[in-house]
Amino acid sequence: MFSQEIFSERFSALRKGAKLNQSQMAEILGITQAAISKIEKGERAASIEVLCTLADYFDVSLDYLVGRTDKPEVNR
Repeated sequence: MFSQEIFSERFSALRKGAKLNQSQMAEILGITQAAISKIEKGERAASIEVLCTLADYFDVSLDYLVGRTDKPEVNR
């Protein structure tokens, strides 16, 4: 089951772990810094395109990003 809270926390943690600020992440994703802020606060959902880009960029699974598993590994 999707958890907006878990997704927001994991997204923020991954971004900070990569030492990226919100503006840099926004540029990578092709969205605004304000959108990043809202996503991290749980005030806005991320599109499937953004989810896929995040998963690829951070090399984690979509299931990990959305809280369906605690294992970040990608099954390829």
